[in-house]
Amino acid sequence: MATHTIQVRVYYEDTDAGGVVYYGGYLKFAERGRTELLRNLGFENSLLTSTEGMIFVVRRVVADYLKPGRLDDLLTVLTTVTKMGGTSLEMDQSVFCHNEVLCSMKVTLVCVGRESLRPVRLPEKVRGAFSEFMSQKAGGGR
Repeated sequence: MATHTIQVRVYYEDTDAGGVVYYGGYLKFAERGRTELLRNLGFENSLLTSTEGMIFVVRRVVADYLKPGRLDDLLTVLTTVTKMGGTSLEMDQSVFCHNEVLCSMKVTLVCVGRESLRPVRLPEKVRGAFSEFMSQKAGGGR
């Protein structure tokens, strides 16, 4: 499976008083990874909202915090799409520092109508782009 990769720096705002990444920071890093994957596929959240009338919302996150990230670390966020349904996407996301996993997450996204906030089918062009990405070999989505 293809994996999308971005790097993020740990800033002071991401840490607690001890300079360790606050657990909620990993959710922000994962969001950046998903947003950049979407952008890499040719879409932007704001344009999907205005042209397709839909938004992605997180339905579920399961996170395992394994090691601490620290102030000024350069982290790598890997995102893999593992499953696509009619209205949803499932992704595995991991945050690494120096080739060690700091946090791993399983994330379920649902496509919902901008106004109704009820599930709607993934637009065909979005579905096609994710299908193509998912069919690439590992590393092809970088």
